[in-house]
Amino acid sequence: MLLPHGTVVAVVDGENLELFRNTGNEAEPELSPMESPTIEGHNKGAGARHHSSSANPTGHQLEEDSHAAAVADWLKQQVVGNKIEHLVVIAPPRTLGELRQRYDKSLEAVLLGEVHKELVGRSAQDILAALQSE
Repeated sequence: MLLPHGTVVAVVDGENLELFRNTGNEAEPELSPMESPTIEGHNKGAGARHHSSSANPTGHQLEEDSHAAAVADWLKQQVVGNKIEHLVVIAPPRTLGELRQRYDKSLEAVLLGEVHKELVGRSAQDILAALQSE
């Protein structure tokens, strides 16, 4: 996956958001950590469609869904505010599904790609390797 200079890489899971920016270029990308915002998973309505059952417990899953919804809302604000021009999202499949439900046209317009992996807490080199294998 080619990453233009300035591309923001959002690495997300059900509890965390880590941000990186490509400070290199497409030929030689270099991911530099960015300060990650404090994301409040206040949007419990995002998970309200989930019903309690043995196959789909509430509680923790609702918190993860709410976090994903809050991350998507934050990303949309950054795109609309012209703070993100190119974006790549890396998240486990379930989290990525929750994020996708919240994408709007402005976010989709800057989205260069998605990677379905759990990479929170990994080094910039590991994340770059995962992106280059896509």
